Amino acid sequence: MPSVLKRVFPANAVVPILRGSLILAVLTAAAYRLHLNAAAAGFVYVTATVLNCLDSGAVAAAVVSVLAVGCLDFFFITPRFHFTVADPVDVVALIAFLTTSLVITGLASKGRETAAAARRERQNLELLYRLGQRLLALDPLQGGHASILETLRRVLDLKGACMFDAATAHLDAVGESRLLRDRTRDAYIMDKEATEPEHGLALRCIRTAGRATGALGLFGLEDPERMAGPVAALTAVALGREQAVRNAAHAAAEAAAETLRSAILDALAHEFKTPLATILTAAGGLLEIGRLAPEQADLAQIVETEAGRLSHLTSRLLRMARLESEEIRPRLETADMAALVSAGVDRCARQSPEREIRLSVREPLPEIAADPDLLQLALIQLLEHACQYAPPASPVRVLVEPIDGMVSVTVSNRGGPINAAERRLIFERFYRGSDAARIRAGSGLGLHIARKIALAHGGKLDLAPTAVDGEIAFRLAIPVSKESELAQSHSDRG
Repeated sequence: MPSVLKRVFPANAVVPILRGSLILAVLTAAAYRLHLNAAAAGFVYVTATVLNCLDSGAVAAAVVSVLAVGCLDFFFITPRFHFTVADPVDVVALIAFLTTSLVITGLASKGRETAAAARRERQNLELLYRLGQRLLALDPLQGGHASILETLRRVLDLKGACMFDAATAHLDAVGESRLLRDRTRDAYIMDKEATEPEHGLALRCIRTAGRATGALGLFGLEDPERMAGPVAALTAVALGREQAVRNAAHAAAEAAAETLRSAILDALAHEFKTPLATILTAAGGLLEIGRLAPEQADLAQIVETEAGRLSHLTSRLLRMARLESEEIRPRLETADMAALVSAGVDRCARQSPEREIRLSVREPLPEIAADPDLLQLALIQLLEHACQYAPPASPVRVLVEPIDGMVSVTVSNRGGPINAAERRLIFERFYRGSDAARIRAGSGLGLHIARKIALAHGGKLDLAPTAVDGEIAFRLAIPVSKESELAQSHSDRG
């Protein structure tokens, strides 16, 4: 029986019912003593009922309204002191009175609920504002996820909090987190959020640019249905800020390292060039004396040749290192691609006399807009790369031809196929394929620098398709100069 009464009369309705009953009793005695008629008494009852139910629910409003109707019927509507109504008009009046009381108290109850919801929203906003301030005040370079979770726990008065980072597969937790650990990880894996208001438990995915990057678990959160989403969003902002600051710090460290490297390169250039120049001068002087035996003259010639070659290699290495560490800004001028390629082929032929290099040029060949020195460096990289990795007695083929407003240079050899997984990596800085690292030593900068030069000219450098199995081809393409385009346009119209 008590359980039935609790369901019929909730705890928050008992006080308004008792208070309303007492008010009705006092008003009934006063109205009866003042000999008020039914209309005046009804107005008093309506006012009392509405005022009593301003802080109560629908159950209390209905009970007090029925009691008020009973008092009005019993004491003020004829025949008095009976729950019988002789006049049908009085029946309509009683029904209207009851309806009015219920509607007014219902509206009052709804207004009260709306005001309470607005008050909760304001409190939630104030809490989120305070949380945002605390998160922004954190040092992004210290504490990491643990400091963010501890801030959430303190500001939101949580029992526990847990965060899963998908990038590192690491789980951080504070407070009572035994319930959260597995569920937070599962929320990210299944991309499924959950809310359990009875436990104050909320699981939310942390999203960056619409993609889930982790998950957040909150235990003991008030109003989790409304608060969990904004808290997860603020956490994502804090994590993004932390990552941005770390990236900026890393970039600053790299910039400092680049400055140091440039200083070291300049020092090395001076230290290498001075002794090499001395060796070249001494070797040249010995040859000019003319008193050397044939064997001694040959040795002096070798010293001069190799010292000159070492000087050239040193200059080239230093220039490549500088190009790798800065943006390439070519000084464009009209150039002849065939002449540049021919000069590069002659140079490689002298360095590798055992290698056959076959050059083909398809005329007519328009002029290009290029920085001759930079483009020569890129061409040398491709030619030397092909000569070094081609099998013995295998020729290197070079084809120069116009293609779609560009002049392309295709350098190919029978160096063997490149793995599909390595094709997109061979132009990366310092990357060397597994076969290349086994065949010969190298820095992994050649193709990277060549591609940077091509892109700086508005061109491109890529692997080219081949019709022969086992053949590798690199295609460098540079745009035709504006003058050549205009001349070709006039020729086509003529």
